[in-house]
Amino acid sequence: MMADVIREDLLISLVAAKSGHSAGPLGMADIFTALYFNVLKHNPQKPKWEGRDRLVLSNGHICPVMYATMANAGYFPKKELLTLRKFGTRLQGHPHRSSLPGLETTSGPLGSGLSQSAGMALGLKLDKKPNKVFCLCSDGEQNEGNHWEAVMFAGKNKLDNLIAITDRNYIQINGNTEDVMPLDPLDEKYKAFNWNVKVIDGNDMKQILKVLQDARNNKGKPLMIIAHTIPGKGVDYMEGKFEWHGKPPKADEAQLAIEEIHAHESQERGDWFKQHQKLKPIHK
Repeated sequence: MMADVIREDLLISLVAAKSGHSAGPLGMADIFTALYFNVLKHNPQKPKWEGRDRLVLSNGHICPVMYATMANAGYFPKKELLTLRKFGTRLQGHPHRSSLPGLETTSGPLGSGLSQSAGMALGLKLDKKPNKVFCLCSDGEQNEGNHWEAVMFAGKNKLDNLIAITDRNYIQINGNTEDVMPLDPLDEKYKAFNWNVKVIDGNDMKQILKVLQDARNNKGKPLMIIAHTIPGKGVDYMEGKFEWHGKPPKADEAQLAIEEIHAHESQERGDWFKQHQKLKPIHK
């Protein structure tokens, strides 16, 4: 249910900004929710805590979902989401490390996040520290050679403290990934580069939580989690449409989207209560 709150918040921030990306953030809301509320070792009150896990967002254009998740986790007031992409904001169109506490990297050029993450993971290993590095990547950015250099580097150095997640939604700004630059079979590619690989439904919270919690015990090789997500998840008129990759909804479109998400959230809450008969709804 928190994932739907995050979807609503990111839509509101996009309307306020009048620019930004919609499809990817909506599709990745479940994974961000699982990471920040169940999996990551982090402290919003002490964002530079040495014991924290590192999270690197390589495909920085989906930052509306990261900002909405961080706000709900307590890194900054939710009202600040209304400043997305505005002059002087801490919530820039791509994450800017020195602008907002809790960000590990500055992103923008696609394909570089896995290289940054591999460097962090190697450094932590050399210092014999137990911290994990989580890197979120898009599938479209894997057109970049820099990404595959990092794949080779991480495999060669057996960086099993590196956990990468590919948002496998099959869209990029100019169409379907398999039409622009085919990637499948993506799982076999990573196995050939000496990675452990898991393939999941990236919008199924049970699958997400299990694979991410198990990932903390990953051994011997870096881990790639290929998460099949629905771009625009939760909003019928956006789902699966690459045209929503890089544009925000207008106010009336966002209202329709939020109403649809509310309806889904109410149904999900009702199903949850049915499964837990001893518990009663707060609101009768």
